[in-house]
Amino acid sequence: MNKIIINTGLWSAILCLTSFVVWIISFTGIAISSPLFYWTNLEEYIDFVNNNNQFFQYLAKSFMIIFALGYMVLLFVFYEFVGIQRQLLAKIAIAFSLMFALLTTVHYFVQISAVRFAFIEEQFSGMEHFIQAKPTSVMSSVNMLAWTIFLGLSSLFMYFSFVPDSVTKSVRLGLLINSISCFFAGIGFLFQVDLITFISINLGVGVAFFMITISAIRFFIKQKPE
Repeated sequence: MNKIIINTGLWSAILCLTSFVVWIISFTGIAISSPLFYWTNLEEYIDFVNNNNQFFQYLAKSFMIIFALGYMVLLFVFYEFVGIQRQLLAKIAIAFSLMFALLTTVHYFVQISAVRFAFIEEQFSGMEHFIQAKPTSVMSSVNMLAWTIFLGLSSLFMYFSFVPDSVTKSVRLGLLINSISCFFAGIGFLFQVDLITFISINLGVGVAFFMITISAIRFFIKQKPE
């Protein structure tokens, strides 16, 4: 196997894993440095942002952009290890990963740029539709579309792309867990059952990607020539 393919897969998996580790650190930092916030109205959110350090918020959102791009590249590399008879399934998985990456990177970039600029300049007209903290905002829905349907379908099709064997067993299991977690998160979001969405996205997807990335790292290391 081409060294470029192996190294690209290895580093994209490491990038995804690192992004999730940074996200966990950021999530912990947010919980320690600021009180839990529930959306009520824009005025209270403005007060919350002005009175609490947003460093960990922006750090987490920045690394989610990196994660999305890393995941997209990782699936392109996975495609190289798929048998000819299942390449169509892998192509569909890649297509959904592109949709996921496009929507979620746009969402998070808007958060760390346009939304942040609005707070700096104190221009809040129409901002409610762009703020992630508001569950019913347009950008929140766009982001949830990416993390539930597109990421879930991408993982599911890639799961079916791999022939079941001992080498890819852990990667396949992680992909399956991730797709199930994404779909449950989507159901929770659509029916406004926040507990289901929270558990599925934070625990289900988190555990799944630790399995996928760690297993992928081991897999690519084994593919390196002696």
